[in-house]
Amino acid sequence: MSQNKTGSDDWSVTSISHHFGLVAQSEEQPVVCGKAEGASPFRAKNDAATQPAINISIAKAYLVGTDPKLVERTWALVIQKFCAVKKDSSRLRRERAIKNPAFNFIRNKRLVETTADDFNNVLKSGGVFTQNVLRCLHNLALGMGWILAPVIPPKLWPRIEKKHKRAITLEEHQRIIQAENNTERKMYYELLWEIGSAQTDGSKLTTANIDWKNRLLSFNRQKTGELCMLEIGARLESLLKKLPSEGALFPKIITLKDKDRAAEFRRRCRLLKIEGVSLHSYRYAWAWRAKQVGMPERFAQSGLGHGSLAVHREYSRDGVAICPSLENYESKVIPLQEADKQLARAS
Repeated sequence: MSQNKTGSDDWSVTSISHHFGLVAQSEEQPVVCGKAEGASPFRAKNDAATQPAINISIAKAYLVGTDPKLVERTWALVIQKFCAVKKDSSRLRRERAIKNPAFNFIRNKRLVETTADDFNNVLKSGGVFTQNVLRCLHNLALGMGWILAPVIPPKLWPRIEKKHKRAITLEEHQRIIQAENNTERKMYYELLWEIGSAQTDGSKLTTANIDWKNRLLSFNRQKTGELCMLEIGARLESLLKKLPSEGALFPKIITLKDKDRAAEFRRRCRLLKIEGVSLHSYRYAWAWRAKQVGMPERFAQSGLGHGSLAVHREYSRDGVAICPSLENYESKVIPLQEADKQLARAS
């Protein structure tokens, strides 16, 4: 057989051996069959880098196959879902929060096109409450499967720096009471000091909440529905006796909005040059006083209507529980044998 190709069907030994060498090579390692096929992966990478819109278009095409609405949803739909709660107070609070102009950065933006930069713009324009609401929206969208991955990973969210809230002191409370000329408002502040309720819960109390037979004052918190039940002491009894015996305990205050009650209290504090307190400071004061006198935590938590122990400890964190003298405790301990003798004498 000649070394060169002699016809259309004749091959040389060199050509045949070369041919089988290529077959052996193809069994061990894939061979690029053409320049066009070898260049295609590189061209695809270059196109993706130079034309980012291609990536988004291809991704959208695949996403539409799984959920047709996935590429159409905007944050406005998430906001609507977030505000759709049954409790009126929660719904109104969320609707007010969403009106913040900071959310305009993402309000009409599609979910699949949202980036961390969009969230950072919202965070820079808002405060602590805005960040809390944004995290709620993000978690809602992620939980519903409307976004496939976190926009900002949990560990990379900015640390929340809460504004310190303090309790109102006894001296400040007494100054407010002495300066207040409105009798109903004065007794309202006194009641908040005694029971530590939220301003709305205290304003809505009626005579139906009072059980004189068992000396109990009970009500359900408007915010959480938690039951608060407190024993009526001497000071609280004296105060309740001065209030109406039928219907609402505060007939005029119950008709006011919470912002109006808060504004009146701030005005009084401003005239007295008392800073850093609000009507909610009475709840912090009650928790602080309960911790200071050593009230068991479960009773204090129940009295304030806190369903979470962590929330209750946040309220009472500034309170200092003073440890009694161990000597006094030891003097009150009666040995078991001595206790038996006392019981025998008594019998």
